[in-house]
Amino acid sequence: MKLIVGLGNPGPEYAKTRHNAGFMAIEKLANRHGLMGAKHKFHAGVLEGRINMHKVMLMQPTTYMNRSGLAVGEAAAFYKLEPEDILILVDEIALDVGQIRLRASGSPGGHNGLKDLERALGTRDYPRLRLGIGPRTRAPQVDFVLGRFTGEQLDEMNFTLGKACDCIESWLEDGIELAMTKFNGG
Repeated sequence: MKLIVGLGNPGPEYAKTRHNAGFMAIEKLANRHGLMGAKHKFHAGVLEGRINMHKVMLMQPTTYMNRSGLAVGEAAAFYKLEPEDILILVDEIALDVGQIRLRASGSPGGHNGLKDLERALGTRDYPRLRLGIGPRTRAPQVDFVLGRFTGEQLDEMNFTLGKACDCIESWLEDGIELAMTKFNGG
């Protein structure tokens, strides 16, 4: 099984904010593959099913961004998943809206959700798909990431989410190296 986790914050006040790009990607992927009927377990909303021939669990932690490791750690331990079987979908302020970047491992880069995942998994070596939410305005970072996309940015974000779903499908079918080659070109 593969665990695909969108990072974000639960609750209607955070819906469609930049920081919830990971949640938005999970919703787009679930809709694309007809996965419905979310259940609550592992401190998260989860959908289980198949994408093509691959058994997957799609997850949206309900612990808020900074405690995302709790949900992921519990699911990884329960299913005895290796870190390379977990894909994290996360907002990235350093990438413009419309850009994505897939990596097999890396640093949290100041992202508190990724810091908590590293703590819970005991490693930085897990795949992550960064979803561009920039460019940042002059607003303080917390206000920017918790702010909503403009109408134009939301249109572009919908395109980005489709591209992210294509990338996730490639990760499942082709593996991390080929998926990075296909989707990290700009």
